[in-house]
Amino acid sequence: MPNPTQSRLRRARRTRAKIIELKMVRLAVHRSNCHIYAQLIDGSGGNVLTSASTLEPEVRKQLPNGGTISAAAEVGRRVAEKARSLGIETVAFDRSGFKYHGRVKALAEAAREHGLKF
Repeated sequence: MPNPTQSRLRRARRTRAKIIELKMVRLAVHRSNCHIYAQLIDGSGGNVLTSASTLEPEVRKQLPNGGTISAAAEVGRRVAEKARSLGIETVAFDRSGFKYHGRVKALAEAAREHGLKF
């Protein structure tokens, strides 16, 4: 019987394979119990263009706990602003096999509100 981590990684591989076919910039999200991370990765899949996380000093000053929905929304806002400064408007959302719920959903909605299209 597969464990939850193996199932999540299987779902992530399937999504990433489709995004690589499309050759789009992807917004990759990783969620841990204490923090959330977002990266913009170029279409070839090799280079990180920009990133944002709850480990950044500016975010840590604002929010003491990085494992909350408000922290995820702040990371979504920051990654969207960084993407716009690079001239990136359209991305493919890679939730890394996590459910589109809670913190992952908050990050995605905040990124959409601040100008990213996906």
